Amino acid sequence: MADTLIQVQNVTKVYYRDKLEVPVLNNISFDVARGEFLALMGPSGSGKSTLLNLIAGIDQVTEGKIVVGDDEITAMSGGKLAAWRAHNVGFIFQFYNLIPVLDAYHNIELPLLLTPLSRKERRDHVMTALRLVDLEDRMDHYPKQLSGGQEQRVAIARAIVTDPTLIVADEPTGDLDARSATEILTLLERLNAEFGKTIIMVTHDPSAAQRAHMVRTFEKGVMGVQEVAIRT
Repeated sequence: MADTLIQVQNVTKVYYRDKLEVPVLNNISFDVARGEFLALMGPSGSGKSTLLNLIAGIDQVTEGKIVVGDDEITAMSGGKLAAWRAHNVGFIFQFYNLIPVLDAYHNIELPLLLTPLSRKERRDHVMTALRLVDLEDRMDHYPKQLSGGQEQRVAIARAIVTDPTLIVADEPTGDLDARSATEILTLLERLNAEFGKTIIMVTHDPSAAQRAHMVRTFEKGVMGVQEVAIRT
C-alpha cells in the first residue's frame, strides 16, 4: 500500500441556507493509500458522510482540492465528473438503493448499461460479481424476496461489477442484524485483502470500524486519527 490513491488537500465545505452559512468541514487534509481500508467515524452532523460524498464526486468542495489517482476531481464538473464516477467509484448505501421492479441480476447490471460492453460481456461481469458475493442462486429474485443481508450483497455486487478503483460505503451495516452485518464486513475485508480494493467506509459502529486499517474520527468538521492494527 505504498502509493497514494487519494489526496484530500485543505478541504472546506460550507452549505448555505438563505443567508446563513453552515460550516461542515474545516480545512481537512489527509492521504489514502491504494489498497487501504479506511473507516470514518463521528456523531451525526460531524461531516463524515459529506467528506465521503466529496471524495466520490457526488458533491463539490467550497475550498481545497481532491485528487484521485491522476484526476483532480474538484476541477471537474457536469458530464466529465459523472463519467469519472461511473468508471472509478462503486457505491454502497445503508438502505441498499435497489430498484424494486428489477431482479438481482438486472440491479447488478445497471452500472454496465453506461459502458460500451456487449450483452455477453455484461453478463460475464454480472455473473462474476454474483459469485463473489455468493448469490448466484438468487439472481432471479427481486429485492422484496431477499433478506436485508442478501439485498446488501446485491448492492455490493452492483458496486464492484465495473471493477472500480474505489469503493465508498455509507453505513453499510446500519440496517442489518448482527449476523448479516458480520457477513457484510467480512465480504468488504475480502474485497480489500484479496482483490486490493480501496475502501472508505462511514460507520457509527466501533466493531465495524475495527475491520479497517485506519479510523479517522470527526467532531464538528475537525478530523482526528486513530491507528488500528492491520489484519494479516
